[in-house]
Amino acid sequence: MPTILGLNAYHADSSACILLDGKLTAAAEEERFRRIKHWAGFPSQAIDYCLREAGVPLSAVDHVALNSDRRANVLRKAVYALRNRPDLALIVDRLRNAGKRASVEQEFALAFPSDRFRGQVHHIEHHLAHLASCFHVSPFDDAVAVSVDGFGDFSSAAWGVGHGQQLDVKSVSG
Repeated sequence: MPTILGLNAYHADSSACILLDGKLTAAAEEERFRRIKHWAGFPSQAIDYCLREAGVPLSAVDHVALNSDRRANVLRKAVYALRNRPDLALIVDRLRNAGKRASVEQEFALAFPSDRFRGQVHHIEHHLAHLASCFHVSPFDDAVAVSVDGFGDFSSAAWGVGHGQQLDVKSVSG
């Protein structure tokens, strides 16, 4: 089975987890290392902790799942921007934040200069990441998963049904 590194990055409560052979091996929030409550950014120290706990180098990671997909709900985002005309500073901040998310490979190179990342980065819609993170590491073959939180990827909740290795998202709400 592939080695998967899961990342919650570039917004509050940044964190990392690692799965070996389909099992959650380690997980940590970056704020525990930096001692800054709700720290936002690239969770390099949490990643380092997870890799050490799993006993694998970054070069052995096959997949990175990043909990945001800037393409998700793009039409709803555009309609909202046209109707509400947000402050230009907010738009610039969002674009800068999105640019950071596209450079995960560069972040790895800076944080881990002696260990090259060779895997693939997957941008996962925010709520699908929540649903998958609870279902795929659970001991259940069949389960309902629910995600309700702030406003990730321009939606605030989702639910789905998991069976075996499949997760079928039933609804995402704004």
